[in-house]
Amino acid sequence: MEEQNSSAPTPKPWINAIHAYVPGKAHSDDGGKLVKLSANENPLGTSADALAALNAAPVPAYYPDPDSHELRAALGDLHRIDPARIVCAAGSGDLLGLAAQAYAGPGDEILFSRFSFSLYEIVAKKCGATPITALDDDFGTDVDALLAAITSKTRVVFVANPNNPTGSFLQAEELARLHTALPAHILLVIDHAYAEYLSEDENDGGLDLAAQHTNVLITRTFSKIYGLAGERIGWATGHADIIGSLNRIRGPFNVTNHGQAAALAAVGDQDFVIRSRDHNAAELERFTTFIEGLGNHGLRAVSSKANFLLVLFEGAVSAEEAYQALARGGYATRWLPGQGLPHGLRITIGTTQQMDDVMDILRNLLEQA
Repeated sequence: MEEQNSSAPTPKPWINAIHAYVPGKAHSDDGGKLVKLSANENPLGTSADALAALNAAPVPAYYPDPDSHELRAALGDLHRIDPARIVCAAGSGDLLGLAAQAYAGPGDEILFSRFSFSLYEIVAKKCGATPITALDDDFGTDVDALLAAITSKTRVVFVANPNNPTGSFLQAEELARLHTALPAHILLVIDHAYAEYLSEDENDGGLDLAAQHTNVLITRTFSKIYGLAGERIGWATGHADIIGSLNRIRGPFNVTNHGQAAALAAVGDQDFVIRSRDHNAAELERFTTFIEGLGNHGLRAVSSKANFLLVLFEGAVSAEEAYQALARGGYATRWLPGQGLPHGLRITIGTTQQMDDVMDILRNLLEQA
């Protein structure tokens, strides 16, 4: 290993401690392209209206609207939020980082549950804060464990709801209980990346908490149900003071012309959102039932409210073996040893044909074991 040059610039020690985010695979080990069921993208693609808007977007020579005025107005209309309390950025991951940067630093702690989004640890370390992990409740968020882990150094609490990579969901009364018990100076960040996949009668109350309190931030994304992962667009809402802090440190012109145009059109095409939600609900139920039927082979489905299913392999066939078999069959999934789940595969819900293929591959693998 090459020795560090003492005369060269040296990054802060907390930067060297970061393990970079590892995206879901899209290629096999030999370089072959795989069907990506590893990144929770929308298998139905993108709204036709959003695609048309991409083609009609302003030319790249001109800077975009630095404040995403039209997009914020449309989001405000859809969710009944004052647009002044909305900030847009390059994906919700960008906003998670901004929240950590604005409210925590060296000597502070950022808290989240075990088996939650791997980016939380990265954004904590990126600003010099210490990531703290609370125990889970059967792969879901445990409110009591989070509260027990609060210290005088805690500045931010991240809760993904629905949670990634487990798909678990914290009910509204539990989320409210968590917020009520938090000291007022701690920022509660509720990561709603998968919230649009919830049915109409499911609501964790997060948007209401953000509207009513000074220490709640909601983050959302266009990367999942809206099918715009490649355009990198996210948004957040919270108290005016929180939004003001994020606006101070976000990048100028941080959402592209094409991104703003596509997201604006996507917001206007809620029929596509409904079709995507209905497709996901049907295929998720079908796949969950299939996995539950393989319980005698040691497979377990973790109940999911998102667009993926975490499958646990606790029998003769390991998660790694299933991961490799699916790759041989042309499918990339997410094996999770780096997140403490070496026995788990997170499998994105794909098209009906793709899910048929995945089930056939798993069935054949188990029958041969």
